[in-house]
Amino acid sequence: MTKSLLEQLEEFDTALLANTIGYIDPTPPDQWYMGGTIQSLTPALGPTVGVAAICEVDSSTPGGEWEMDAYDRQLVEFERFELPIVWVVKTVGSRPDHECVLGDGMAKSLTSVGCVGIVTDGGVRDVDGLLSTSFAAYARGTVIHHSAMRMRQATEPIEIGGITVASGDVIHANKEGVIKIPPTCVEQLPERAAAMVAYEHDNHAHLRRTDLDWATKQQMAVERRKKYGFVKR
Repeated sequence: MTKSLLEQLEEFDTALLANTIGYIDPTPPDQWYMGGTIQSLTPALGPTVGVAAICEVDSSTPGGEWEMDAYDRQLVEFERFELPIVWVVKTVGSRPDHECVLGDGMAKSLTSVGCVGIVTDGGVRDVDGLLSTSFAAYARGTVIHHSAMRMRQATEPIEIGGITVASGDVIHANKEGVIKIPPTCVEQLPERAAAMVAYEHDNHAHLRRTDLDWATKQQMAVERRKKYGFVKR
């Protein structure tokens, strides 16, 4: 994995990459795209691309003491990492609707050590501050406050958004949702995604035509997919 590869992936929107993966990789899609409960709260920031660092947080259970040692350790690790990071946070508190994982203060700290955004099944707050920090947030929504924050670094992959995410997975997200890119296709994905852009531009030019019947359009689509090297597995 290189920074250059991640920068190339940032040039594409997430849905187009998902379409491309469906043609070039055998990994079932249910294993790599998150459900619609996790939404972009900062859509103006555009695609978010980075390597996942996972964590579990309880910010909703009443009582207890703050436990932030795991967070501090992760920030130290992030400082040493040479690639952009997406912080993927699973909430584990007793009141799921009250989970508030992050605000703009934490976002500033995370940004300073190379983290470009968060993906969480909890909530966040201070969205205007996140935008001014250029820190992307993909979450269930906004939640105004939290109980004592208790963080622990996950030692095993976490279940979030209906898929499993492990540290080191490549995350790609934009205003329409979040995917993790299967490692079996990440290296070839920029080149094939560029071909998908060309294929879709070519094919879409004919989809709205009224002088062609549907059977003809279907055949033309098959021919174009062959032309650009996309054959359904």
